Amino acid sequence: MTEHQHEELPVESVVEKTTDRGLIHDSSSSSSDSDDDKKSSSLPSSSVSESIKSKVFRLFGREKPVHKVLGGGKPADVFLWRNKKISGGVLGGATAAWVLFELLQYHLLTLVCHCLIAALAVLFLWSNATTFINKSPPHIPEVHIPEEPVLQVAAALRIEINRALVVLRDIASGKDLKKFLSVIAGLWVLSIVGSWCNFLTLFYIAFVLLHTVPVIYEKYEDQVDSFSEKAWAEIKKQYAVFDAKVLSKIPRGPLKGKKKE
Repeated sequence: MTEHQHEELPVESVVEKTTDRGLIHDSSSSSSDSDDDKKSSSLPSSSVSESIKSKVFRLFGREKPVHKVLGGGKPADVFLWRNKKISGGVLGGATAAWVLFELLQYHLLTLVCHCLIAALAVLFLWSNATTFINKSPPHIPEVHIPEEPVLQVAAALRIEINRALVVLRDIASGKDLKKFLSVIAGLWVLSIVGSWCNFLTLFYIAFVLLHTVPVIYEKYEDQVDSFSEKAWAEIKKQYAVFDAKVLSKIPRGPLKGKKKE
């Protein structure tokens, strides 16, 4: 009996080992299959999402967020009302200046002189009154204009002016007819708007638009982009008709096949 038991034990152990290895192999193969299925299922979804994102129409071909388009930093925060107190204060100050100079017909030099007269008078009387009431005189801080922000503004303004000059040079060279017509139309509309109001009112309108249009567009971005896509398709269709009927018939240079007499 003992010998028979000793002979059966190795056979059973071998069977158990083979079954265990089969189970391990099956589990590993099933896990690898599931991993492959996950990878294969994840790859098409990511590629589909990327293709969908690439096909989304953005106004003016925009690829960056609105905050980045506006330059980022504090100016973009003000235009997009990230801090409502600062944005409201800036817009309120601009409105007060427009009311003073446009509605009340107040002049800039007169306003500056009156403000300086009032400030100097109050500080002078306060400084002299402190000697009679035994109080400390008012602390008048020293104000200095830092050099670095002024240089940064001047450098940014220089870059934008040079960029505008390059664009005007390209348009004047006659290389792009579409850009030429769009700039002419924009300048014509701007001249009409300028005849309705003076420069201060026009500047105030542009300032108000900068504080309202970007934040509204950021809030309703998808709706505006879908509507602008339809409008842009219609504009392209009308431009193709105009190009076929008018622009294609305009002569663009001497005829090469014409022989000299």
